[in-house]
Amino acid sequence: MTETTPTPTVVLVHGAFADSSGFDAVIRRLLAAGYPVLAAPNPLRGVAADAAGVRALLDSVEGPVVLVGHSYGGAVISVAAAESRNVRALVYLAAFVPNKGEAVGELVDRFPGSTVNESLKPVPLPDGQVDLYIDPRVYHERFAADVPATDAAVYSIAQRPASAAAFAEPAAGAPAWTEIPSYHLIGTADLIIPPAAQQFMAERAEAAVEVIQGASHLLFVSHPDTTVALIERAARETAG
Repeated sequence: MTETTPTPTVVLVHGAFADSSGFDAVIRRLLAAGYPVLAAPNPLRGVAADAAGVRALLDSVEGPVVLVGHSYGGAVISVAAAESRNVRALVYLAAFVPNKGEAVGELVDRFPGSTVNESLKPVPLPDGQVDLYIDPRVYHERFAADVPATDAAVYSIAQRPASAAAFAEPAAGAPAWTEIPSYHLIGTADLIIPPAAQQFMAERAEAAVEVIQGASHLLFVSHPDTTVALIERAARETAG
């Protein structure tokens, strides 16, 4: 009897200023292609805490996993997959890919071109923490320029805030991308994480890279076919 390689489960992790609903078109395509899919909850409170929740979900999955992270979700999956028994590939979508000791806020400032700091709307909380949103007035222009304006308006309303502390928290331990093959999707018109920063992080990880000309930070929404093709490539090249 010939053994068949099990189809990996694709686990999607959204980033800050978004939620899992943004993966709708990607999920539909993956399901149509026969992949089991999970969209992990990401509280956006801090890298270590968020990664622990994703890791618990990963540990509940039987069989191989392709783990996908967008933006801040890239920092989360880099920690969550460390020493994982079942993650075969990491897919980074316009993502932060920190090394040990690096914080997301540090990486965004390392290269010119980001508008994120000037786009933030802080909301102080009763416990002394601060939640950060992208100001809806600039969400379309700076976060999702190649998404239809009406859709971008909906995403701006549904966005989940990130704790300011999450952006300042350095990643602990050796990141998963030092051991697990990684794939990066980069948009040349990203105004949140400069493309030069993403290229730097991808080269450091010795990753496979695909570039979408003119794509914004929300490139998996504007280019779901290209996104799914990269996920399928990661699944195919790391099978077995």
